[in-house]
Amino acid sequence: MRDRVALELRVVGSSMEEEELEFIDELEDVLHLTPEVQQAIEQVFPSQDPLDRADFNAVEYINSLFPTEQSLSNIDEVVNKIRLKIRRLDDNIRTVVRGQTNVGQDGRQALEEAQKAIQQLFGKIKDIKDKAEKSEQMVKEITRDIKQLDHAKRHLTTSITTLNHLHMLAGGVDSLEAMTRRRQYGEVANLLQGVVNVLEHFQKYMGIPQIRQLSERVKAAQTELGQQILADFEEAFPSQGTKRTGGPSSVLRDACLVANVLDPRIKQEIIKLFIRQYLSEYLVLFQENQDVAWLDKIDRRYAWIKRQLVEYEEKYGRMFPAEWYMTERITVEFCHITRAELAKIMRTRAREIEVKLLLFAIQRTTNFEGLLAKRFTGCTLNDGAGKKPELPPPSLDDEIGSEELEKEGDLDKSKKPKAPENPFHGIISKCFEPHLYVYIESQDKNLGELIDRFVADFKAQGPPKPNTDEGGAVLPSCADLFVYYKKCMVQCSQLSTGEPMVALTTIFQKYLREYAWKILSGNLPKTQSSSSGLTITSLLKEKEGSEGAKFTVEELCLICRILSTAEYCLATTQQLEDKLKEKVDTSLMERINLTGEMDTFSTVISNSIQLLVQDLDAACDPALTAMSKMQWQNVEHVGDQSPYVTSIILHIKQNVPIIRDNLASTRKYFTQFCIKFANSFIPKFISHLFKCKPISMVGAEQLLLDTHSLKTVLLDLPSVGSQVLRKAPASYTKIVVKGMTRAEMILKVVMAPHESSVVFVDNYIKLLADCNTETLQRILDMKGLKKSEQSTMLELFRQRLPAPNAGGDVTTSISLPTPTPEQESSRIRKLEKLIKKRL
Repeated sequence: MRDRVALELRVVGSSMEEEELEFIDELEDVLHLTPEVQQAIEQVFPSQDPLDRADFNAVEYINSLFPTEQSLSNIDEVVNKIRLKIRRLDDNIRTVVRGQTNVGQDGRQALEEAQKAIQQLFGKIKDIKDKAEKSEQMVKEITRDIKQLDHAKRHLTTSITTLNHLHMLAGGVDSLEAMTRRRQYGEVANLLQGVVNVLEHFQKYMGIPQIRQLSERVKAAQTELGQQILADFEEAFPSQGTKRTGGPSSVLRDACLVANVLDPRIKQEIIKLFIRQYLSEYLVLFQENQDVAWLDKIDRRYAWIKRQLVEYEEKYGRMFPAEWYMTERITVEFCHITRAELAKIMRTRAREIEVKLLLFAIQRTTNFEGLLAKRFTGCTLNDGAGKKPELPPPSLDDEIGSEELEKEGDLDKSKKPKAPENPFHGIISKCFEPHLYVYIESQDKNLGELIDRFVADFKAQGPPKPNTDEGGAVLPSCADLFVYYKKCMVQCSQLSTGEPMVALTTIFQKYLREYAWKILSGNLPKTQSSSSGLTITSLLKEKEGSEGAKFTVEELCLICRILSTAEYCLATTQQLEDKLKEKVDTSLMERINLTGEMDTFSTVISNSIQLLVQDLDAACDPALTAMSKMQWQNVEHVGDQSPYVTSIILHIKQNVPIIRDNLASTRKYFTQFCIKFANSFIPKFISHLFKCKPISMVGAEQLLLDTHSLKTVLLDLPSVGSQVLRKAPASYTKIVVKGMTRAEMILKVVMAPHESSVVFVDNYIKLLADCNTETLQRILDMKGLKKSEQSTMLELFRQRLPAPNAGGDVTTSISLPTPTPEQESSRIRKLEKLIKKRL
């Protein structure tokens, strides 16, 4: 029985524990708040109590209360404080819960009161609306009679005004018809405008037959007036015959005022009729079969229209209103007729057009167009240029005259402000554009003769004399060429900015290439075949001042001058291309391209530098040959630099100052010359160095000393013989240090002892960092080793080589840091001390 009771108690206990765990889990789910809610609670109720934190950890909290075992002695006090805090929290919670018991009832009561207040408000609004409607009805009844009186007054006023207008319209139409029959145009002009204005008030009454009848009578009167005025002008200015000898009548002057009120078509007909009759004499005098119609007498056309305009101002100036711009209209029509007539006669007599005649006619025409721009605004033209230009475009004479004062062909001048556009530009001169091929052909011929003259002058006068004071001076012919180019460009831009400008550009390209090949490349000195039979004895007997260079001083100066000229032409050609693109039409800009010609001048520059390098390189060849033929195994002691080094330095000091002084204005190309010479001389020196075999230890020391001397001279090459010491460019110094350091390392390997093959190979790899077996083979030949010793070292060297990568090349050099010039100079000083000790 006891066991059963105990079992039941255990079951009940276990079920109670499970219920408590489930309750705790549910409580944790309820108390788990989102971070946003937790942050809001912290902002409203900030607290530093650990119990209020969202990540509260009971174990950490207990550990903070009892950090040590000794602190457990006051556990009862802590428990009492927590129980007190729990009771306070329970009281607070109980108070809050009880306070929220009546909140629902209070809310419902407040809602009911708000609803009652809204109902009362609606009732008051309805009462106010009813009272407003009653007030409005009362006002309408009071003002009903006043509103009727206002309408009656308005209608009565409108009726009186309309009747007055109707009376004026009826009387005006009768008077208009009577005055039209009597040709009283002065009175008609004012009356007609008034009748038209009054008739506009009756547009909404056109449904009334009487009003419609009056409107038709006005239109009929306007039509009759137009026909009558045209008939009067045709009678006064018949299309066939001459103009009236007398002055204009007042009738026609008043008729023009009437035409301003009539349909604009009437005004246009009057203008056409008068201008056609006024210019009829011009068509007769300058017919195509008349001698005066040809281009050589084009001045007479413009003189004729000037006389006619003066006569018009005196005779007919007051007949037409000023706003008709009759003088300008006559001039514009004259220009259109002249352009058509000139185009027709030039098509007929195209073979008789010469370039001088064409330029004469164009010049006179553009001058006349400039005169029109000064006199008229151009408001009657189709483009409607209403503003009067302040200045006309410059004439061709002025433009060319100013260009002739220039001595240089530099196109990059300071830009002048643009003159206002001429609205009359091309109004006549446009007819010459189809015939500008004559001008282009003439310029082609002139430029060809100019190039031939340049060639003949160069042959007759010979190359320019060397003058270091004018370092970098260019050939005078290039300045003459670009001055002529600019004249042609400015002149052609005045004639046309379309296809003729593109054709002229093609001519420019042709003669830029011819100048580059005939004047520049064609006059470069030719290299001669190298002389043979030079022995060591003859080299050692070579004295200072003897002629070692293949080119004379004059030829070196000529090469430098041609190089400077090509550089000048290259820069100026770029400016020429920019100017041509400014002048030509926007749609044709892509067809202006002088890149090919600039490449040609770049080629001339490159060839000139190569000639200078080859000349100095060839002058050093005999010395290098003498070096390779010396018996270096018989050298017994180390002395000063060898004679071949002295010879090389002599040639450098002879050539380089001349080249530097003549390339003073193009410093970058002198730097290119130095770099190309170093890239050519150093590999050649190393190649001849390998030919020096066998070499004794003393001979290797002498060669190392010579190499250091050459290295010093090469580093100072850009400023050799100059009073102004200038630091050599870093790019050049890097090339010299890298190349000559390799030569020094080769000689140091030759000087290294070879008794131990392993030490020698390691020393070779350390100094040269070269994986090429051919280089090692050459060094072994320089040492004079036997084939058996060489094969042993070569085999050992191949074993020391790193394994090649997939697809890699074994012959690639091992990348080791290149010694700095300071390190190399210290090594050379150590070597010199060693040599002195041995001496």
